[in-house]
Amino acid sequence: MTRFAMLSVPALALLIAAPALSQEPIASRFTLEKTESGFVRMDTLTGEMSICTEQSGQLVCRLSADERQAFEQTLSELSARVADLEQRLDALAPPAGPDEIPDEAELDHAIGVMEKMMRRFFGMVEELQKEFDDKPAVPPEPIPDRT
Repeated sequence: MTRFAMLSVPALALLIAAPALSQEPIASRFTLEKTESGFVRMDTLTGEMSICTEQSGQLVCRLSADERQAFEQTLSELSARVADLEQRLDALAPPAGPDEIPDEAELDHAIGVMEKMMRRFFGMVEELQKEFDDKPAVPPEPIPDRT
């Protein structure tokens, strides 16, 4: 059987079984078949097959060489991606240390800006208050007598 055919059989099984698996419990995800030397375990979700043997009353399963190589390759690719993301994150982070504390000149500048902003704000409030105070009070209209 060619390698393409070997890969397409599990893929086809996965496509056929996927809708049914989404509603099945995890216990039915794997199937075991007895062989002369032990068992073959198939993951019905991914199509991966493992060879299992009984050792000390427990079932011990090992990935096939191709699956192990694919697993290790995926693991190394993910490790490289994590390392790259960590480097990017470190580059974005501000430097830590005593340089983070602003000096006296920066504090004076920040306080000056805040003071200027507050003076303008309260100046606007005073102007609005004067406008309300300067307007003549409108007497209410008399209520007609209803007798």
